[in-house]
Amino acid sequence: MCSRRDAEKLIEEGRVKLNGKVLNTPAVKVTAKDKVSVDGRPVSAAEETRLWRYHKPSGLVTTHKDPAGRPTVFERLPDALPRVISVGRLDLTSEGLLLLTNDGALARRLELPSSGLVRRYRARAYGRVEQTDLDKLKDGITVEGVRYGSIEAKLERGGSNSWINLSLTEGKNREVRRVLEALGLKVNRLIRIAYGPFQLGTLEPGAVEEIPRRVLKDQLGKGA
Repeated sequence: MCSRRDAEKLIEEGRVKLNGKVLNTPAVKVTAKDKVSVDGRPVSAAEETRLWRYHKPSGLVTTHKDPAGRPTVFERLPDALPRVISVGRLDLTSEGLLLLTNDGALARRLELPSSGLVRRYRARAYGRVEQTDLDKLKDGITVEGVRYGSIEAKLERGGSNSWINLSLTEGKNREVRRVLEALGLKVNRLIRIAYGPFQLGTLEPGAVEEIPRRVLKDQLGKGA
């Protein structure tokens, strides 16, 4: 129905009832047998887990509401989609594969480094770099006090504007940009081409496509 933050606000305003009684704290466990209502309207049971591939264009913020008034991913999605959340984020100028789901638990599961899911990117960066420099990233790197884990990076094309393929499992905030900047490079285009088993493929910018339930279960197992 809404984000956790918005749900807490509804509870603070006394608009949520649990089994007919006004709820005054979010620190309550709710089971399938309990009845929850907001403004007197019953909250329906959770829908079946679904997952979509979305080709995020550059220039969109991955958030439901942006205080600065910039255009957001969720404003550009088709009206036919239910309320969805993103699996991780892509920053304003990054583009490529963004997974969307109606299941918050699945989103958190896919985001955790412990999931072992590999994120793959293509980065175009201004500046010259050698493969030997990129190979050092396999041992991890510390940038301004932040430790980044092992990154596999392959130089696709050198020159003053290099194309680099990168694979990583942590996905920390602006990780690719900061790591390459530490090598003297300035990223001017960043495309995520895969997230775990899910590929960007030929999906056009701005397009969204649901991952079939069968494929979802095959790739993620019973927890999907």
